[in-house]
Amino acid sequence: MSGSSSSPQAVRPSLIDEPLALTVHSLPEPRDAAISDSRRTRLGRLKMLLVLAICAAPVVASYFTYYVVRPEGRSSHGALIEPQRPLPAVNAASLQGQPVPLTSLKDQWLLVSVSGGACDATCEKNLYLQRNLRESFGKDKDRIDWVWLIDDAAPVRPELQSAVAQATVLRVDAAQLAQWLAPAAGQSLHDHLYLVDPMGNWMMRFPPVEKGDTKAARNIKHDVERLLRASVSWDEAGRPQR
Repeated sequence: MSGSSSSPQAVRPSLIDEPLALTVHSLPEPRDAAISDSRRTRLGRLKMLLVLAICAAPVVASYFTYYVVRPEGRSSHGALIEPQRPLPAVNAASLQGQPVPLTSLKDQWLLVSVSGGACDATCEKNLYLQRNLRESFGKDKDRIDWVWLIDDAAPVRPELQSAVAQATVLRVDAAQLAQWLAPAAGQSLHDHLYLVDPMGNWMMRFPPVEKGDTKAARNIKHDVERLLRASVSWDEAGRPQR
């Protein structure tokens, strides 16, 4: 039997015998980390401001159209409130005594009147005017709520409750209400109609309207119509589901 010679196979060194290689990374300097964090914070703020600007653009454009451009060339009948006053974060109450946050009225145009629960002749005239104005807007009437704010504890007679069944009727503390709405000089808070935009800002006060003054009523309607047209790109009928 012929012999054969075989060379010994090369033995690969075990991994455990190989030297351990370590890579040392330098730690960041505290000053560099602070600068990096500051840059990220500024970038985040800029992005947030950009998003807010994009969201607000249609609103700003519509108000610019109404306040500055005024394509119809007419001045406002109502007095513009500057700066606008947001709905206060206070609780009102329904006629049944249920608490209602006043801020829940947002997301609709509000045509507001104020009086005591006894509702004198001025109050009745304003409620009648509010109802008729809202109805006169036809398909756009669902973008407007007519609101009666009662600033005392006097009961509302049953026949009047029936007449305002489609209105939003709330009792609000008189002192809190007076911190939000204000009459013209020489007038009472009960004399006016007030317009609040869908963002919850009181932005217009209308002069008192005498009974039978159809011209003044038409002027109020023209002011509201222009605002409805200017805001049509971002304001929709009804409040969004919450």
